[in-house]
Amino acid sequence: MTVQYSKQSIIAALAPDITQVKKCYPTQRSAIMPALYLVQEKYGFIDETAYQAISEILDVPEIWVYELASFYTLYNRKEIGKYHLQLCTNVPCMLCSAYDLLDHLQTRLGINIGQTTQDGLFTLATVECIGSCDVAPAMMINQDYHTNLSKERVDQLLDQLSQAAEQEPSAGQEPSAGQELSAEQKPSAAS
Repeated sequence: MTVQYSKQSIIAALAPDITQVKKCYPTQRSAIMPALYLVQEKYGFIDETAYQAISEILDVPEIWVYELASFYTLYNRKEIGKYHLQLCTNVPCMLCSAYDLLDHLQTRLGINIGQTTQDGLFTLATVECIGSCDVAPAMMINQDYHTNLSKERVDQLLDQLSQAAEQEPSAGQEPSAGQELSAEQKPSAAS
């Protein structure tokens, strides 16, 4: 799915929310990160068009927006799949077979790190730490944590997500990347 928008459409859609958020901060610059998150939440990623829109809404230099978006890995600077799989490969997860899970994910999905499946459902990434060391290995799928993973549990999660995607109505606009699933569609985080 290719997201198409313009600077003006971002401003029209998000200026009220970003204006509200910036009231919580002592300076305009402090509101850049929440503004980036709002754009990413709506469109699934952030690019130059988004930098320009945020810059205009907050009345800050565009370079300030770019600096934050490019520094923090929590911002997607390219389109991602509907489900963003972020497997932790830091030491505790690594010691609990995270790299075996990574190999399994790559084989099962037919993609490498940083790639998206042809159907646009899954994007695979590795991350340094998601703060779940006590229940390693762990992975985030969009905003949901999944812990104590095994190959079998990963397969269950992928199957549930694929089935949820198939059950969505094909008419109308498809939800943006990172959008929450309904309670019925969301896979259980329990292992």
